[in-house]
Formats: sequence, C-alpha cells, structure tokens
Amino acid sequence: MAIEEVRNLEVIASKDTIIHNLEGRVKLIAILLIIVFCVFSDRLIVPLVLEIFLLIVMYLAELSFKDSFKRIALLLPFGGFVIAFQPFIHPGNIIWQGPYPWLFITDTGLNWTVLLFARLIVCLTAIVILSSTSPMQEVVQSFRKLGMPRDLAMILTIMVRFLFIFVDELRDIRQSMKSRNFDPFNKKIPYKWRVKQVGYSIAMMFLKAYEKGETIYLSMASRCFSDNSRLYHAKTIIGKHEYIFLACVIGIVIVLELVVLFYSGNLDYLGVSLSL
Repeated sequence: MAIEEVRNLEVIASKDTIIHNLEGRVKLIAILLIIVFCVFSDRLIVPLVLEIFLLIVMYLAELSFKDSFKRIALLLPFGGFVIAFQPFIHPGNIIWQGPYPWLFITDTGLNWTVLLFARLIVCLTAIVILSSTSPMQEVVQSFRKLGMPRDLAMILTIMVRFLFIFVDELRDIRQSMKSRNFDPFNKKIPYKWRVKQVGYSIAMMFLKAYEKGETIYLSMASRCFSDNSRLYHAKTIIGKHEYIFLACVIGIVIVLELVVLFYSGNLDYLGVSLSL
C-alpha cells in the first residue's frame, strides 16, 4: 500500500454514512461474528450469502467497490498461496492427471479449495469493510471497551499513534531521495551502492524511532503516567441503528444455520458438505 493511502484510508473511515456512524463495538462484534460463523461452516451457501450481505453493507457505506476489491486483491496472496496447493495434496477420486504420476487433482481437494477460497474472500471483505468504516483509534477503543487486557490495549494505542509518525518520516526520506534524483530502483546505478544508500536510510529510521520513543517516554513520565493510570474512553451510545444492524447479522446467521440443518439437501452443490 502506498504511503498516501494510509492517510486516505483514515479519511474514508471518517465519512458520514449510516454504517460509519454505527458504534465501534457493534461493528467489531458483527464482523467477528460473520468471520467466525463463516470459518466454522462447511457449506458453500454460507459464505455466498454472507458475501452478498457484506456487499450490501459496502454499498450502504458508500465505499468504492473498485478500491475495496483492489485492497482485497492485495491481501489475497497471503492466504491464496496456501490454498493453491490444496487440490494436489488431498486423497480422493482423481479428476485430472498431470504429466507426472504425483501431479493430480482430486475431487476432495478441489472441493476443499473452493470452500477455503470462499471463506477467505468473506473474511477479507469483512476486514476491508471494518477498516474502511472505522478509524484505527476507534477500533482500538472498541477492543478496550470489550475487555482487552490493559497492557495490550496500551501497546495498540501507542502503535496506532506511531504509525502515522512513521509514515511522515518515511515520506520525508523519500522526498529527500527524489530531491537528490536518487531512485533505488534505477538499474543504471550500481547495485551495491543502491543497497548501501537504502541501508543508510533504514538505519536513520531506526535512530529516529529510538529518539521518538525516548521523547514519548519522557513526556509520559513527566505527566506521572504509570500502570495505574486510567485510559480515556470516548463515551458512545448504542442506539436503535446499532441494535437493528446487529439483529440483522444475528438473524442472517440463524437463518443460514436453519437452512443448512433442514434444507441443505435441496441446495445441490451449495448445500453439500465440502470439509475433509
């Protein structure tokens, strides 16, 4: 992700829509519920319906489908790399035989791959929606309100604050490189010299991070901060819109579970268990 996209994401997450204005804890609980239910289900109908619901939420949040799917595509290789091997490593009826005896695809492996890919798409879509409708600080505060351990909450709070400082420092370094007509990807410049200059820049980032950390520590100590200090919580109210949204998510989960239990035989491939 480009440097400016980090700030653009915060701007997008601060928009004024019916989804953005939902209380942070409600959005977090709803997204976690969708992810957990999708991961533990072995019927293809579940991720299909959940993905349609998430696309409706994306529309209500006035998010760009193009930009959202670009972000999903950027995250896809992390899980897609593991999924790509699944058709070839599970026993079952061989439906394709390659030029080598060990290269083949089985029906069990292919079904498992389809299910894993559907789960991955739903999870990534849910994460993209959460990050696009909730500023980072709001997500951290939601975790804290839901009972996250105090020390972990403090680490996440400081990490979020440092992230944008790191982005600013990295942007300044890149601007300094451009002002000196230095391009680390320019093949006309000797490779060893480019690596050395990039190494100097990384070392400078570490030094600035250490200096900034010392400054933050002294600032906190001068304000008598300790383990017993109370963390600020912005007061938010859970209204009828939050209850309606959460009820919709829970209702969809219940309906899908009933459909899987009693009507999966009428759904053909969508209702077949694809687990190993």
